[in-house]
Amino acid sequence: MGLMDDPFTYQLVQGGTVRVSRGGRVVVIVGGIRAARLRTDLQQASSPEDEQLLLARITGNYRRGNERHSK
Repeated sequence: MGLMDDPFTYQLVQGGTVRVSRGGRVVVIVGGIRAARLRTDLQQASSPEDEQLLLARITGNYRRGNERHSK
C-alpha cells in the first residue's frame, strides 16, 4: 500500500500551524519554523506525489531502508 492508496491530508490552521492527518486521524501538528517551511514547500510542490512525500517526511512515516521483510 503506497502513499497514493492511503494519502496524507493536511489543514492549514490559524496561527501558522499545520495539522497532518492520515486515515481520519491526526498524525502530527507542526508549528513554528517547521510549519512555515512546510507551508512554503507544499506551495512549491510540483505534483500531488511531491506533497505526499513532504507530508510523509514531516511525520516520519516513510521507508528508511532498514525494515525487516517477512518470510
